[in-house]
Parts: sequence; structure tokens; C-alpha cells
Amino acid sequence: MARRKPSPTPAPAEHSSGITRHEPAAMDGSAQDLPGALARRARELGFCRLGITPLEPWPSAEERLTAWLDAGHGADLAYMRQGRRADPRALLPGGRSLLSVALAYSVRDEPVPLRRAAGDAAPLTGSVARYARGADYHRVLKDKLLALGDELATLVGRAVLARACVDTAPLLEREAAARAGVGFHAKSTLLLVPGVGTNVLLGELLVDVALPASSAVEPGCGSCRACLDACPTGAFVSAHRLDARRCISYLTIEHEGAIPHDLRPAIGTRVFGCDVCQDVCPHNASATPRPAALELQTRPELGSVDLLTLLAHGAGDHRRFVRRSALRRAKRATLARNAAVALGNLRDARAVPALTRALAGDRSAVVRAHAAWALGRIGGGAAREALCQAGAGDPSAEVRAEAERALATAELDRAGGPEAPAGPA
Repeated sequence: MARRKPSPTPAPAEHSSGITRHEPAAMDGSAQDLPGALARRARELGFCRLGITPLEPWPSAEERLTAWLDAGHGADLAYMRQGRRADPRALLPGGRSLLSVALAYSVRDEPVPLRRAAGDAAPLTGSVARYARGADYHRVLKDKLLALGDELATLVGRAVLARACVDTAPLLEREAAARAGVGFHAKSTLLLVPGVGTNVLLGELLVDVALPASSAVEPGCGSCRACLDACPTGAFVSAHRLDARRCISYLTIEHEGAIPHDLRPAIGTRVFGCDVCQDVCPHNASATPRPAALELQTRPELGSVDLLTLLAHGAGDHRRFVRRSALRRAKRATLARNAAVALGNLRDARAVPALTRALAGDRSAVVRAHAAWALGRIGGGAAREALCQAGAGDPSAEVRAEAERALATAELDRAGGPEAPAGPA
């Protein structure tokens, strides 16, 4: 287990199951209202909301999840069928309550321009979703949740068994947050926290203490459908129903194969996730700054990503690039593939040499295939030469087919074909 910073109480012992035992510190006798005292501690830790719900099964949520998966809208997320996601009792035997928390990140956090020498052309850059531009939220949230467990043990005056969950346990987090009164299910399928918006990360602390439940929050989307209409790939089947197979976040993070041709232009220059449905949400528009976790502030290297460098990353480069960030979720080949798509959408001839090298030498056939697509989008003599070589000699039938398709597309482009350039998004 990673070492934790010193605290007034000993770090809780953690078992292989993820369950921790929290020992009480000396009580000051001032906390009689448990939910109120926990809420105050949550605010001190940086959480913008805390809610409580009993540890019990959620049959209606299980029905919705099954229907979503059976309709194919879960794409190839096989892990969503694993575990009893709608029954949090399975995660903590003897558990009584679930504490749900929300940690906000900045909605005003714009990409940081890459430095360049005077007179140099602007670099070719891609974007990372805002939630992933700072420290790895998994570790940040878990440390704060463990501190909240320490506080609960002190308040009740006994050892407390707890399990902290952050995005990786088989648990429907947004359902837990809605039942705990942290927010409500927005039409975008995200959790919307009134007064804060959707730019939040969720965490849960399951405990063996019976606590009073929080009141639910009434939905507040009304007739608005801005998020549904703004999605670049049309991923929303309807309000509250997302087809992951068309979602840019799924395609750039979870999906490791070829991205469907018709969706590639809409991805723009996004290399990890997407913020569009949140950018257009009226609840996220505020003239006054909103609280945001300092740990999630943008790191310079993640504010604007150099696409040529990302495309050329080897295994060691990749490990260093994603270290201590949420980008660890994506593999090297996935990010390189995304960089190739972004370069194809920029249609800048400066990318041709890097794409040619990727087409000729990347060990991933998926990366080589997307490099071929990008070269076809850019066109030109050097691009066509590289595509001809790949079409004739690449060991992968997938890459050969992509090169031949790209050559045909390049011919259409030169003849004034129907496919229009897609600029940065």
C-alpha cells in the first residue's frame, strides 16, 4: 500500500479486499450530529458535497443497467456485467451505510499553450479532458476518503470497518450519489450537483456504521437538451441513455481497436476524453469562480499535448507521460492511435514525416492503420508514397486495406470530393 502522509491518527490497516480498519482518536466531545460533523470534515478535505444512503440493493438500477447492456450500448465493456454493481452490500460484508462525496475540478481550466521559440509555427496539439489534466484523481479521492473514515471512527468512538471506492470497484457510483442526495442524474447521464454542475469526480466510503440518510435532490434539467444536441458523434440515444459505441470518451480511452471511420472526423483533436456535453450545460456556466480541488489543477504537460511527440512515444516514454495521472487508464497504442486521428483532422503537412514513420515502424497494427488514414486526410506526394508502400508491403491485412482506402480518399480530396476538412475541435 502506498505510504500516506502523517496524520493525527495512525493510518488504517488495509486488507487485500480493500477494507480498512479505522481506529478512533481522542474525542473532543463537540460532535453530536454525526452527519453534520462528517459534512464539516468533508468540506475541510475539499469535497463540495457529501451525502449518505443505506447499504441496500438497488433493483431499479440493476434493471436499467441490464437493459442498457442488452441493447449493446455498453459496447465491449464486459466488466460492466461483472460483480453485483447494484448491490453495494457485496463490497463490505456487515456494512450499514454508504457515504458519497463529490470533488470538483475547474471549469475555467483552459489548455496551456506549449512553449515555442520566437518565429516558430504553432505546435500541433491535442486536448485532454479537464478531469484528467491534474494528479490522478483515484489516489487523491482515496486519501481523502480514508481521512473521512478516520473522522468517523473518532466521532463514534470505536473502530470502524470501511471500504473506499473510486471508479474501479463494481459499483454504480452515480446511482449511489443520486440516492445519497449529492446530485441528480442529468440528461447527459452524468451526475449534476446543484450549485456546482457536472464537473465533479465521485467517491464512496462504505462503512459498518448506521447513519441517517440524506434527502434526495430533485432533477433540474427541465426541457433543456443542450448536451444531447451538442454531442459531436450523436452518442445520445435519448435523454439519460448514452450509446458508448459512439462516445468520444469511450472511443479514446476504453476502446483499443479501430475507431469507426465515420466517427474519426468528429473526434477532432481530442486524445483522451471529451468535455462537450459539459461545456454546453447551463448548470456549468457561472460568472463567479466555483471551488475546485487544488490537486486537480492542470499540469503543463497535460494542458496541451504535443501530438507528434505522443505519436512517437515508446513504452518508457508512455510510462513517464502517464505517471501519476488518470491517463494511466489508456495504453500506449491507444494514445498513439488517438494522436494519429487528431493529426489527420488537423490536416497539417508538417505531420507527414511523423505519420510516415508510424506507418512504417509502429509495432501496433492499429496505430499503423490510423496513421495511414491520417496520411490520406493530409494528402500530398510524400503521403501517397508512404501509403503505396504500406498498401503493398505491410504484414497486416488491416493496415494494407486502410492504406488502399486512404489512397482512394486522397484521390477524392484532390478531385474536390465530398469530404470536407475538419479543423481543431
